[in-house]
Amino acid sequence: MKATLEIPDPVFRRAKARAAERNIPLRQFVTEAVSEKLESESRGGVKAILKLAGRFRHLRKENARINALIEREFEKIEPEDWA
Repeated sequence: MKATLEIPDPVFRRAKARAAERNIPLRQFVTEAVSEKLESESRGGVKAILKLAGRFRHLRKENARINALIEREFEKIEPEDWA
C-alpha cells in the first residue's frame, strides 16, 4: 500500500542514512521500524500489567498471613465434617 507521510527533515535524513548503511531501500527500513514499534508496544502491554502487579508486592506477607490463618482453622475442623 502506498502512503504519504510527513517526517521531520532530521529524522528523514537519519533514516535514509541508516537504510543506506544497511543497503536496503528506505521503504523497507521504515516498514521494519514501524513493525518493531508495533511489536514493542504489544509487549509493552504485558509489561504494564506486570508493573501494575508489582505494586502489590507488599501484600505478599499479608496473603501469607491470611493463608496461615486459614490453614490453622481448617486443622481444627474434623475431616468427617468437611463434606
